[in-house]
Amino acid sequence: MVQLDISRKLNILADAAKYDASCASSGTSRRDSLSSGGLGSTEGSGICHSYAPDGRCISLLKVLLTNFCIYDCAYCINRSSSNVARARFSVDEVVDLTLNFYRRNYIEGLFLSSGIIRSPDYTMEQLMLVARRLRVDHGFRGYIHLKVIPNADPDLLAAAGRWADRLSTNIELPTDTGLAAFAPEKRPSEIRSAMAHVRRQVESAQPEPKPLGKAKPPRFAPAGQSTQMIIGADGASDHAILRRSIGLYSGYRLKRVYYSAFSPIPDASSRLPLQPPPLLREHRLYQADWLLRFYGFEVDEIMAGGIDGQLDLAVDPKLAWALKHRHVFPVDVNTAPREMLLRVPGLGTRAVKRIIETRPHHGLRLEDVKRLCSSIAKVRPFITALDWTPGNLLDDRNLATRLQPAPRQLSLF
Repeated sequence: MVQLDISRKLNILADAAKYDASCASSGTSRRDSLSSGGLGSTEGSGICHSYAPDGRCISLLKVLLTNFCIYDCAYCINRSSSNVARARFSVDEVVDLTLNFYRRNYIEGLFLSSGIIRSPDYTMEQLMLVARRLRVDHGFRGYIHLKVIPNADPDLLAAAGRWADRLSTNIELPTDTGLAAFAPEKRPSEIRSAMAHVRRQVESAQPEPKPLGKAKPPRFAPAGQSTQMIIGADGASDHAILRRSIGLYSGYRLKRVYYSAFSPIPDASSRLPLQPPPLLREHRLYQADWLLRFYGFEVDEIMAGGIDGQLDLAVDPKLAWALKHRHVFPVDVNTAPREMLLRVPGLGTRAVKRIIETRPHHGLRLEDVKRLCSSIAKVRPFITALDWTPGNLLDDRNLATRLQPAPRQLSLF
């Protein structure tokens, strides 16, 4: 076998890792080397970029330990039958890369996944060893996200959670039937078992008031767990995908479900119907997911704005719902409850919070709302204020078109 240098391995394995979407680095505990010694930090703002809830950009080395894999999942570029360049890092090579990139101020953390080699136990052990050596041997205090390998020994998962900030187990596809068709070597029960084990470990490590003298529970993945779902590889509708997501959030206390658009190579001879643009569909699912988690929407409500179980790709899900429920608008920003303000297109959770905090002090005019939101043009047709009523704006058949941003020519420079 031809021996590859580190640079070539990095090119192959960093490129192979781009298909894994679940690399957010938010939600972990604050650590830094100034107060406790060691190297690195989970704070600050800084080759993969993730964003914390407060908007900080966090740079991660996002790489696979190897893109060799014993499985032959039809949707995966790194499947065993795929004719792609292969490479493999040793544990020490990943550790050295992480430290060298950190010292050069390229990154603030590591996102590490892998193809399955030899066995789930062997692969999980290799991932865990990278994190342990960074933490123990080098005092690395930065963010570490490890991918969980289903069917690995629970003791290995416990060790991985001790050293990592977040763990993630890929749910793969929205339905078990889809997984059986496209990845028959993988077992849904094994994936769910791994996620359930991580949930139990995360919950047992949560700080609680303890009697004096009782030992503090061991640290375990303080940023919780997430998962990734591939969309577009099977025939699952957006309605089915969102239903599955809600079940995952409640069943495994996930921090995030990541949607990864599947883009098959076009086949001129294929007679299959045209699929929706995969990245636009992915974007709409993220928007719908946000409404489910932070805006009080139910799945059926969101899907009421779509057609035949699919989200409307022309407008965002919140606006689509509002356009089909014009009879509940306009709402008075000075009296409407929080639940109704959150349904107004253009009003985010932060703007609604500020509106409610302002109301006891003085009545709001349209100019006040404009200062509190990012797009007053989108908000105006759906609200009333002390000096504003939308008149017949809500009855405009072209309202959706009017509220869409105007197309613009991108600059080449």
